[in-house]
Amino acid sequence: MGTELDGYTVHEDNPLGYGSSLPVPSVQEIVRNDANNVPERYIKYLEDRPLSSEKCPVSLDIPIINLSLLTNGDEDERKKLNLACKDWGFFQIINHGADEVLPKMKAAVAAFFELPLCEKKKYAMAANDVQGYGQGYVISDEQKLDWNDLLFLITMPSSFRNMKYWPITIQGFKETLEEYSIELQRVIDEIFSNLSLLMGMEGGFLKELQGFLGLGPHSDCSSITLLLQDDDITALQIKHKEAWIPIKPVPNALVVNIGDVVEAWSNGLYKSIEHRAVTNKKKPRISVATFVIPCDDVELNPLETMVDDNYRPRIYKNDVKYVDYLRHTLARKMDGKATNVQYLKL
Repeated sequence: MGTELDGYTVHEDNPLGYGSSLPVPSVQEIVRNDANNVPERYIKYLEDRPLSSEKCPVSLDIPIINLSLLTNGDEDERKKLNLACKDWGFFQIINHGADEVLPKMKAAVAAFFELPLCEKKKYAMAANDVQGYGQGYVISDEQKLDWNDLLFLITMPSSFRNMKYWPITIQGFKETLEEYSIELQRVIDEIFSNLSLLMGMEGGFLKELQGFLGLGPHSDCSSITLLLQDDDITALQIKHKEAWIPIKPVPNALVVNIGDVVEAWSNGLYKSIEHRAVTNKKKPRISVATFVIPCDDVELNPLETMVDDNYRPRIYKNDVKYVDYLRHTLARKMDGKATNVQYLKL
């Protein structure tokens, strides 16, 4: 059995054809076996390491957006969203109505990573797929590796799910992920509705261009990304005015960032921002990232409402389909924003 989509059939055991990532050792197992020694392949080159001199000299917090106000059509809150997307590319969402499922989602993900390695390997990424357990963006046996493990699943639409990667032996995992996905879909719809209005389109315009959600884990090759963080670990940093600024977790908030797709659609008005996660010596960190991406054939050209020959001339191409851009990014290691976005520019 399979699902017909854009000219090809998606079967449970077949990948979507976006790319692949090479298998690498589990970071969790490295720590468990010898917590005092980090293999050379995980030690970043000096120029790539976070430096204390890069930290912002003053305390700055990214904007906080009240989703309840946006839902009720509050114009002041929509203006705050507009400024957040232009000046920061990142914001935190509160009063989103999904508070009850957030701790359940964190617990479900933690339960997977607490499994023995032999159990987690049952869900390992295939040689020609990005779904499953492993690490993303590994394209060679020589490149430096990130200090993390991930589980990447496609969750919506349900016809795209490859259930062999879902750890359904964990009690409640599937039900929790479905509940979380449904709640996030509501939040995403509201964000896209407001972004559509801000970009001069009907409220449902951007929603109709989207394809599906991914759960997993530079700038993101998504339309937008939603991140559920640990409440007590500050690890995420964003690059703002040439300084790296830590994003302090707000309890029950969701971090949202603009992806490369919305930057292209907005003709550069809304910015996709480089970000990174730094390690800590105290405890492991778990985060849940939801990547919202367009359908394969959607073009990433700027919307006509965002182009003005006199004041905002077109700076992005007209003929790049999302699937081609995604394959371009997944065929390279995660290495900043410039290379990926340059692929979209004139």
